[in-house]
Amino acid sequence: MTERRILHAHWHLPHNDDADLYAQLLAVAEGITPRVQAIPPDAAHLDITGALRYWQRDSEGLAALLRLRTLALHGVQTTCAVAPNRMLATMAAAVTPPGMTTVIDAEDVERWLRRRPVAALYGVGPATAGKLRTYGLYTIGDVAETPMPTLVRLFGAATGRALHAHAHGQDPRTVQTQPIAKPLTADRAFEHDVLDPAEHRRALLDLAGEVAARLRDGQQAAGELALSVRYADRSVSNRSRTLAEATAHTQPIAATAYELYELFGLQRARVRAISLRAQDLRPSSEASQQLTLDPGDDRALAVEAVTDRARARYGPGTIRPATLAAKAFSPALTPSEGHRP
Repeated sequence: MTERRILHAHWHLPHNDDADLYAQLLAVAEGITPRVQAIPPDAAHLDITGALRYWQRDSEGLAALLRLRTLALHGVQTTCAVAPNRMLATMAAAVTPPGMTTVIDAEDVERWLRRRPVAALYGVGPATAGKLRTYGLYTIGDVAETPMPTLVRLFGAATGRALHAHAHGQDPRTVQTQPIAKPLTADRAFEHDVLDPAEHRRALLDLAGEVAARLRDGQQAAGELALSVRYADRSVSNRSRTLAEATAHTQPIAATAYELYELFGLQRARVRAISLRAQDLRPSSEASQQLTLDPGDDRALAVEAVTDRARARYGPGTIRPATLAAKAFSPALTPSEGHRP
């Protein structure tokens, strides 16, 4: 069986929000292999397994071809990493010098992984890394040597099995060719200009719940949130923030929306409408849910699952926070897929 070869390409764009240039770079990648998965705003996975024979090049040679084309056609430097799966290619690209290429062959996976810190492992965030270190597991090699039943006992079944598989370099995900997801936006207009910050925050909570529910319905996760506030004089303020980890859960989306709202520093502002937009969308399978040490988070996720089932059966608004029992904004305004200032 031919060894699978996945190339992770990271383009060093002059502007992170240059969607047109990013689309052109994806087209360059598709000229090398049709199996390209976009990772907005500046990266992609390429399955080059079959392309190696077509181009009669090895992995490093095909990466060099991609780097040459993107530089010659668009003046963009590309960092590449090639490995047997997506996880390893992404990890390798993160430590590859800009404009260079790293190649990891199947026989080198264990040696390359073992010496790396646990925080570098796919799906391991600060909380998980901290707990691993409390048990004396400082490197990926330490995790790989820990029996799976021990990891399951310490972190739970799903997280324990994932840690064990990832520490051994295993990642069954394939490159999924799909169009770039468009931002998802929910808008709310008040029935009259509102000065009360409490009413603004209620609207934000309602918007966060709606955006999160639509993300979960579409099996997507957001990597960035943008908040827009329109005032009585029709002027608009905008703020955006990249999330620590992509999510489709109401609690972190609402918390980020509140933080963005505070950045406006509104003082008796007459607000007419508020919009919350989820950007940098990706399949929910691409979003890693970090280990939580707060039992309250588990309860919130359990309530969210119940709410989703009720909504699927009885329609939107069946179960909602008590603070949203009465709304000061127009209930008739429906969400849009694009921004409406």
